[in-house]
Amino acid sequence: MIQTVIKRDGRIVGFNEEKIATAIRKAMLHTDKGEDRQLISQITDLISFKGNPQMTVEAIQDSVELELMNSSRKDVAQKYIAYRNQRSIARKAKTRDMFLEIINIKSNDITRENANMNADTPAGMMMKFSSETTKPFVDDYLLSEETKDAIEKNYLHIHDKDYYPTKSLTCVQHPLDHILKNGFSAGHGESRPAKRIETASILGCISLETAQNEMHGGQAIPAFDFYLAPYVRNSFIEELQKIEELNGADYSHLYQTEIDDYINKPLDGLEGDVRIVQHAINKTASRVHQSMEAFIHNMNTIHSRGGNQVVFSSINYGTDVSPEGRCIIRELLKSTYRGVGNQETAIFPIQIWKKKRGVSYLPEDKNYDLYQLACKVSARRFFPNFLNLDATFNQNEAWHADDPQRYVHEVATMGCRTRVFENRFGLKTSIGRGNISFSTINIVRLAIECMQLENQEERIAKFFAKLDRMLDITARQLHERMQFQKTAYAKQFPLLMRSLWLGSEKLKPNDTIEPVINQGTLGIGFIGLAECLVALTGKHHGEDAASQELGLKIVSYMRDRANQFSETYQHNYSVLATPAEGLSGKFTARDRKAFGSLPGITDREYYTNSNHIPVYYKCSALHKAKTEAPYHEMTRGGHIFYVEIDGDATHNPDAIMQVVDMMDKYNIGYGSVNHNRNRCLDCGFENAEAELEVCPSCHSHRLDKLQRITGYLVGTTDRWNNAKLSELHDRIIHN
Repeated sequence: MIQTVIKRDGRIVGFNEEKIATAIRKAMLHTDKGEDRQLISQITDLISFKGNPQMTVEAIQDSVELELMNSSRKDVAQKYIAYRNQRSIARKAKTRDMFLEIINIKSNDITRENANMNADTPAGMMMKFSSETTKPFVDDYLLSEETKDAIEKNYLHIHDKDYYPTKSLTCVQHPLDHILKNGFSAGHGESRPAKRIETASILGCISLETAQNEMHGGQAIPAFDFYLAPYVRNSFIEELQKIEELNGADYSHLYQTEIDDYINKPLDGLEGDVRIVQHAINKTASRVHQSMEAFIHNMNTIHSRGGNQVVFSSINYGTDVSPEGRCIIRELLKSTYRGVGNQETAIFPIQIWKKKRGVSYLPEDKNYDLYQLACKVSARRFFPNFLNLDATFNQNEAWHADDPQRYVHEVATMGCRTRVFENRFGLKTSIGRGNISFSTINIVRLAIECMQLENQEERIAKFFAKLDRMLDITARQLHERMQFQKTAYAKQFPLLMRSLWLGSEKLKPNDTIEPVINQGTLGIGFIGLAECLVALTGKHHGEDAASQELGLKIVSYMRDRANQFSETYQHNYSVLATPAEGLSGKFTARDRKAFGSLPGITDREYYTNSNHIPVYYKCSALHKAKTEAPYHEMTRGGHIFYVEIDGDATHNPDAIMQVVDMMDKYNIGYGSVNHNRNRCLDCGFENAEAELEVCPSCHSHRLDKLQRITGYLVGTTDRWNNAKLSELHDRIIHN
């Protein structure tokens, strides 16, 4: 009697005789004589009791063929055999067609799923081959039936599903001070601790690159200024030692001299120790500038993941008020403003200015001058974005202005928007922690399925019932994935689980990561709040107060359920305002196919990102801020606020400051400003003209049109998928 079945992937599952009966029934329904229930039962029972205790899928199907051929219904046997062959051919044909599109570098939603990845390179092709063949494996063999059903019905999307079998985690905020002080080993050779600023800069790059190869998401440094500051003083001392050697004098009494700021000044008129100190300062500031320039250059040229993608990197900074920390910030901003290579805008790292009252926001604050410089740089180079440490949900009672390690208690974010701060299992911090995995619910689909109810109260009640069920399924799916992830061994992540992840220093190579993995978060994402509200009320939250009230109720409910899941499963669940890129079009295309073109819902190529007001809806920046702000407190897994401005922002840094002011006033956690930036690839000419096709300086058509896609920049829209291109075309200016 058959008890277990060996699947095609080698996985062993329990035997289900109903699958045999279903297959025979389908074959019979395609014949003239139709269904014979007695024969179905007879053959099913015969195979079930006659078979070995454990059989392969192919062996069972061979037995079905044999029994059908021995029966009076040879017509059914022919249909069954033909169906098996068709299924085999279909599986191969689907793979063949997909591979040919990748090989022929077709521009489609498969090859343009991630605008930061060049799928046309050999490494990019290899990654897409792997990705597209791994996803069906995950669907078939690693997911529960209810999860597969939710995916099939377009309710749920599992992010980075192709990495599911690797057990990798999404992202991490690097405790770079550990790396710089202790060095590290990534499997082949060891890196010594840093002594000078140049080495510290390089180790920062290597840390980000190495971890990127161990994870499927982004890499961030939470306190870039604090971490690198000590190596500014070390380099200053080195410069004094060089002068000692040159002059044959002892300047050790100047090693720890008090320095107001590391600003390059002329030596004219200076004498004695004052001249020596200023000369060392000048040399140090120059070295820091070159180191920051090298850091930015490396993060735009060093590739990871087999060579097809630069590191998806972010750095947080702005609150170190020491002269050394200020030097790091200043030279980083100056290098960013100048640009890389032939004065190109740097795509990475995504830079995040940590705005804090008493530190860097008001004119009387120590770092206010650097905040002004940050706004000037952002007006030209899109970065830095702005993280509001004064938002109520971004504050930490453990933070004190006189604490030299106060950065430990400051929230940090990934540039795309992912936020990790609250922690049920340890210190409330961003450092050494990250997102474990996240999945997104298609709340638009749930709402569309309720539209047939004429009574709005009944329609909304049915929607919440559907949402509640999908939240349960999503939380369970994330828990199941985490149970799978935590069986990984520490040695599978030689840098992450040795030097970066909180608590990992206690793990031995052959230990599983189970003891430390719970420090991370599980994200329940959502997409298309605007379209969801149109389906339920006829209007989105940007145009109607009642819809806004319902929108807040929906996301608040998700937040409350996430908190319940945290208790039930004992994980750090949070709600994420999903940064949908490829997903924004995938959900929409399938829903349009099922329900047709519904005005304000499925009539565009994309669903609106998370809780944003639709990009095509004309409103003021103030109205957008007031409407979207309340959602930030509820989406602790990550969020972002955008404003689109017109004209050449280079000449209007005040516009950037006004946006940060709105963030401060309306309790917005994280935000940025979008604007046009064109650059001629031949002569370097730049301007902000929206529809520029020809360079007015050299008449070249080779133009680099810089745009922000979901939180990061893309130097060319050639790699954008159709849905995001459609969204880009629809964007309007917020006055």
